[in-house]
Amino acid sequence: MLLVLRSILFNLVFYLVIVLYVILALPFFFLSYRALVGFGKFWGRTNLWLLKAICGTDVAFRGIDKIPPGALIVAAKHQSMWETFTLLLLFAEPTFIMKRELMWIPLFGWYLWKSRMIPVDRGSRVPALRRMTTRVRRELARGRQIIIFPEGTRRSPGAPPDYKYGSAHLYAETGVPCLPVALNSGLFWGRRSFLRYPGTITVEILDPIPPGLDKEAFIERLKHDIETATDRLTAEAGPEPRRRAA
Repeated sequence: MLLVLRSILFNLVFYLVIVLYVILALPFFFLSYRALVGFGKFWGRTNLWLLKAICGTDVAFRGIDKIPPGALIVAAKHQSMWETFTLLLLFAEPTFIMKRELMWIPLFGWYLWKSRMIPVDRGSRVPALRRMTTRVRRELARGRQIIIFPEGTRRSPGAPPDYKYGSAHLYAETGVPCLPVALNSGLFWGRRSFLRYPGTITVEILDPIPPGLDKEAFIERLKHDIETATDRLTAEAGPEPRRRAA
């Protein structure tokens, strides 16, 4: 019962904070995109503090020293909404690749546009891929870090991996390193559950993949590195989180 009450309280506060911060961010809309991204990081830190204070859910980061400076592609495991605000905190100038429908949300979508996030139309395939690549190159030229979820959507812990070729295409077309990221957030913040479980979510930065591999070799290495590390993090979390996920 306490778990349910804490989860309800957190979700209520979480969405109230979103509304409040959307209003507070209005002056930043008229500043540079860097100012708005900085405000987004402040929102991310607030969420992590609320999650720990209300639900007892903490976070541990590993391998931060492996993040190379400057432009790169970040390919991260995607298990919940949690990483959409947490990954903001790890990079100097993060840029998410996201579904274009998010850009249509009043105010919030405007902030995404101003922050130079990259929308993608998942229905138009080749034209969408071409437009996305153009935008990615433009942001990489600014020295930004492009965050992509290579499976395209959230996958529950233990679900069979389903890696798309968008990340391989960007890797081949841009010639920058790719930084794999593993995590186990889905054990504590479920994909389709309002419950927020206590414990420690672990995010692990893996060894960068240097440019130069062909697409097939790249996607195989990316999948192997992320899935191997994610399975290990899932095992480390203990039997109870694994039971819940199952």
